[in-house]
Amino acid sequence: MLTEIEYQLVNHYQHEMPMSPTPFADIAEQLDIDEAKVISVLKSLTERGIVSRVGPVFQHKKVGASTLVAMSIPENKLQTVADIVSSYAEVNHNYERDDDINLWFVVVAPTQQNIQQVLADIEKQTGFPVINLPMEQDFHIDLGFAL
Repeated sequence: MLTEIEYQLVNHYQHEMPMSPTPFADIAEQLDIDEAKVISVLKSLTERGIVSRVGPVFQHKKVGASTLVAMSIPENKLQTVADIVSSYAEVNHNYERDDDINLWFVVVAPTQQNIQQVLADIEKQTGFPVINLPMEQDFHIDLGFAL
């Protein structure tokens, strides 16, 4: 069960995250609570696995470049490789699929050249090849879910 504050943060701010230099203070003001409380609750939600990411989502073509990436990783090395992949600030949407090609993630960077450098570095760090799957057609999928 979520507390009322947790519910508000999870339900409302999936789509309405303030775009300002002080987003947590803005949320705190809207909810009539302390900024430290907002940060504390979001940290708790993340640690409990209820929230996987706090931050904006941008249309990639307007702020840089992105690509979908897949890797085929032996099951006994999957967590280690996923941890390495997740350590890159440019990586999001890192998840496992039940397939031979079992590790999938999105890389977002300022330029295609930056993406290529990140992918080359991931290959070097992990010892496994990446499959670069750049977007051919743009689709908008709203990943927010009302509670």
